[in-house]
Amino acid sequence: MSNRSLIFDSPFLLGFDHTRALIDRAAKAAAEGYPPYNVEQLDAQRVRISLAVAGFTPVDLDVTLEGRQLTIAGKREEGGDGAQAFLHRGIAARGFTRAFVLADGMEVEAARLEHGLLHVELRRPEESRAVRTIPIQAA
Repeated sequence: MSNRSLIFDSPFLLGFDHTRALIDRAAKAAAEGYPPYNVEQLDAQRVRISLAVAGFTPVDLDVTLEGRQLTIAGKREEGGDGAQAFLHRGIAARGFTRAFVLADGMEVEAARLEHGLLHVELRRPEESRAVRTIPIQAA
């Protein structure tokens, strides 16, 4: 049993099973190295994820958000036109799927492809601290 499991099995952290699954999924996705990417903090509320996707067009790429999981996928036709004879092929021509788990409240603002880089802009809205008083009922 890993240390992470012990932390989430604490009686003080109730209902965090989903969070444990997200962390495990993120750790698995981080082990994949293609395509390379950067995560850049633009300011206190904004983050940019940039993936190196040379040779992909906007039609080849999909950016989806399901719950808190951001998935970026690239589809490539294997084989091409058959007339190409590569003496060296260093530019990857395979499809990929890369997933990122976003914190609560993070929103995807935009995605744009420029100079072989796919930039996905994320924003964390200002936090509003709401204190709520819970009424106590008598039995």
